[in-house]
Amino acid sequence: LDVLQRLALLDDVGDAAAPGDNASADGDAESGSGSVGVGDDDHCGGGELIDADEVFEYIRHLNDPEHPLTLEQLKVVEARLVTVDAARALVDVRFTPTIPHCSMATLIGLCIRVKLQRALPPRYKVDVRVTHGSHANEHDVNRQLNDKERVAAALENAQLLGVVAKCIAHTDP
Repeated sequence: LDVLQRLALLDDVGDAAAPGDNASADGDAESGSGSVGVGDDDHCGGGELIDADEVFEYIRHLNDPEHPLTLEQLKVVEARLVTVDAARALVDVRFTPTIPHCSMATLIGLCIRVKLQRALPPRYKVDVRVTHGSHANEHDVNRQLNDKERVAAALENAQLLGVVAKCIAHTDP
């Protein structure tokens, strides 16, 4: 099976998840970039405060899996669609696939999630979602991207992990 077929299978397997596991994945609050309630303990690496601009720096140079361009160059990720609520240790990233039937949407979201999980302190919860109305299967993509078991299963696949690694290679700010 190719990478996309495996992701689709993961979606089918994940349909058995308990109701309410990912209630936040259905909402869509595009509140703009910023940081709310940043405390003294919200430092990452070199002592900088974690804010939306820093999070955007981590994802803006991610490589698109199909094109020789970055997600920022394709306008898939934008600074205004990244929010940080430091008081709740929550990072919310919206991304906009290039077309409504983009077959790479789940893979792109997985790349964003993996990059942020590796870059941010572990106490932060990362929500990655497609921008409301930008994908034909928005609900399914969002549900898959924010389900821990589905993400873990996807990352156990060596081929898929290789594609993700290629997308996030050489993207540190």
